[in-house]
Amino acid sequence: MIRLRGGRVIDPAHGRDEIADVWIEDGRIVTPPAGGQPAESFDISGKIVMAGAIDIHSHIAGANVNTARLLLPEFHRAHLPRPGATPLTELGWSTIETGRLYAAMGFTTVVEPAVAPHTALHAHLELADTPLIDKAILAVLGNEDFLLALMREKEGLGAVRDYVSSMLSSSRALGVKVINAGAAMAFKHNLRSFGLDDVVPTYGVTSREIVSALQQAVHELGVPHPLHLHCNNLGLAGNVETALETIEAFDGLPIHLAHLQFYSYGTQGKRGFSSAAARLAEAVNAAKNVTIDVGQVMFGQTVTVSSDVLRQFAATKFAHPRKSVIIDGDGNGGGVVPMAYRQSSFTNAVQWAAGLELFLLVENPWRVFFTTDHPNGAPFTSYPELFALLMDRNLRAAWTDRLPKPALAMTTLPSLGREYTLFEIATMTRAAPAKLLGLKDRGHLAQGALADIAVYHDRQDRAEMFRAAHLVFKNGKLVVRDGKVTREIKGKTLHVTPSHDAAIDRKLDRYYEHLYGVPRRSFVVPHEARCFLGEFEQVPCVA
Repeated sequence: MIRLRGGRVIDPAHGRDEIADVWIEDGRIVTPPAGGQPAESFDISGKIVMAGAIDIHSHIAGANVNTARLLLPEFHRAHLPRPGATPLTELGWSTIETGRLYAAMGFTTVVEPAVAPHTALHAHLELADTPLIDKAILAVLGNEDFLLALMREKEGLGAVRDYVSSMLSSSRALGVKVINAGAAMAFKHNLRSFGLDDVVPTYGVTSREIVSALQQAVHELGVPHPLHLHCNNLGLAGNVETALETIEAFDGLPIHLAHLQFYSYGTQGKRGFSSAAARLAEAVNAAKNVTIDVGQVMFGQTVTVSSDVLRQFAATKFAHPRKSVIIDGDGNGGGVVPMAYRQSSFTNAVQWAAGLELFLLVENPWRVFFTTDHPNGAPFTSYPELFALLMDRNLRAAWTDRLPKPALAMTTLPSLGREYTLFEIATMTRAAPAKLLGLKDRGHLAQGALADIAVYHDRQDRAEMFRAAHLVFKNGKLVVRDGKVTREIKGKTLHVTPSHDAAIDRKLDRYYEHLYGVPRRSFVVPHEARCFLGEFEQVPCVA
């Protein structure tokens, strides 16, 4: 039994912000034993205690991520001569380093939000090699021939629901992601723009109809995480109208809008590019069925990776360095475009400000989630600096003083004085993500919770505080001390397995044999794969 003594416990799931002890036994949080003595005790007086953090949207595995590694060797350590005794997996921005870096900041669960079902096995192999964190994938649907043909032939919502369930089960995913629904298929027909009511050539269905069918299917299957939507028209001036239309169009059921900063652009000013984040935040505040993550831009070199092949193709002209990869594959394609966000850039300054505006203007921290859309807006290693910006308006003012004044004039950021509290940070990064994903045993510090715990020095410099956790416990085991990994353990992979009519599996089997000449089982994540994929944990669907 372990006792964490005298820390400030911040547990928004139970309304707690108090000095208290936390007791751990057999990997779980337990009630203090009457007169019991711990086998090990940690004096954490003056420290901050939170549940392990949860990142709902971070691209850490999969085909696009690996393509980015191959495209940009100069930006990771694998570009250097390889030490003779170093395993391949420990080179560069590797799976092992990913787990270590997250754990050092107090994160214990991470969701990879965009894996095509056909490539799920490879993604799970990478995630199995990522230590210290639990992980999950979202299966990308919405552009594949089988689904669109079901809709074209008017097979009905039941067939779509069974298809979604089968793909979730076969890919062992935690939820469904839709990326610019129908646009990848439209791109194959040489279309270069695609709106919510545009029609996919040869299929006769619109983006709106695809999203609506998938939203309904996810809801009826009882998948805890609502449909995770990457909207149309990412990155375009004036695309706030698309985002507002999307919020209005899907107001009947829960829906999650991904990296909304990239849809918060207006057309005001001489340059025709402005922040419309204030309008968007107002709509989000009013739409109680909507949750969002921000996708904050931070300044520096990064790389954009996305299955939105149509928008990535358009972004190649902005690549820095001047190289990119576009994959026009089956179903969703993909694009990898390196990007350098500069403080001196009018456009980049507006993007940076727009993300902060969303954070500061969306009123309920249970409905706005902390992301940089790693690595698209910035690497996840920039999270500590972003925490500090949200918690300190004077720090924000110091940053804005270095930015182009005409850009700031196109935003409301200089007028916003809100400062996030530690309680709100814990809500946004612990309690709310656990609730959104249906993970009842984490994100809080009550009896029975998984003993995923982060302890921080209560430093005035919040970036320093969150960059290196004082102590991190994973499954009740101490794995980090003062930002240094002291022990590596394997995490679990979380997934859902909703029920469906097996007739859809037989239909899919025939489809694969006819179209590809290979059995469908070649693309399924096998249940007997525990020996090399590690331990899976099923998250219950809602009855």
